Amino acid sequence: MNKKIPGIHHVTAICGDPQANIDFYTSILGIRLVKLTVNYDDPQSYHLYYGDTQGRPGTILTFFAWPGAPSGWRGTGQATAVSFSVPSRSLDYWKERLTSKRVKIANESKRFSDQAIGFYDPDGLQLELVASPKDDREGCAQGPVPTKFSVKGFHGITLSEEGYERTSSLLTDALGFHFIGQEGNRYRYSASKNETASTVDILCLPAAKMGEVSVGTIHHVAWRTPNDEEQREWRGELVKSGSNVTPIIDRNYFHSIYFREPGGVLFEIATDPPGFTVDESVETLGSSLKLPAWLEPMRADIESALPAVKLPTRWTGDRDT
Repeated sequence: MNKKIPGIHHVTAICGDPQANIDFYTSILGIRLVKLTVNYDDPQSYHLYYGDTQGRPGTILTFFAWPGAPSGWRGTGQATAVSFSVPSRSLDYWKERLTSKRVKIANESKRFSDQAIGFYDPDGLQLELVASPKDDREGCAQGPVPTKFSVKGFHGITLSEEGYERTSSLLTDALGFHFIGQEGNRYRYSASKNETASTVDILCLPAAKMGEVSVGTIHHVAWRTPNDEEQREWRGELVKSGSNVTPIIDRNYFHSIYFREPGGVLFEIATDPPGFTVDESVETLGSSLKLPAWLEPMRADIESALPAVKLPTRWTGDRDT
């Protein structure tokens, strides 16, 4: 199979209070709520999707909302940090903005020539903003953050592993990633030298304990594939290589297969189509609870079980300065 993964499709994490999550990502980070739906495997809990103005692959951070669940912890066998791309020379703006919103800057760093700042969301999820001069995406227009400073989508993801060799082999030999380089115990890979949302860092942490997936941690990482045919080919190749891969699952906005990489992180390969406009226009994305056809008969019961949330009134609202 002569196919390569183009990059990240989405990242799914777990939050506690859905309202606090909505407020943080839309009002502080300025990314759009592009879909309010439920976890199809647990329809009495929200599944929140955030992304750019149109909800394009490579920009989508999603959350399963588990109110009252205990906090997890970061460790090996997990994706442990989400990096967003922001315009070059915008980090001073972001440091001032986050500080003004009472979000503490945890660290500032330079890795592989990238300038970055690190911080945490209300549940303790580790986030980074990376100044990306080569990223020509527009960013999240019409939100509270001026477009010239706005989040463009993903820069990459960090995996924490007990060892790195087997995960490295899967990325390079099976999925077509390129090895970029090493700084200390951090090993960097990219799906494409010319694509955004394609960077994967492996942190080799042999003395760290295993992570626990719950509130404030990442559940899985999804990689892009352009269509159903290539997804079927990926599934066949992964099965041949010894991976235990799920059947293809219809997630309404994309089709998915899931498997665990050698270090234990849950991976997904998701199709780009059909996308988030199958049941809402671009203008109305994220404005109401959407259910797939097979859950519509249970809408009343589902709505009564979900906590009430206040959604952003409109995406074209007043901007911060």
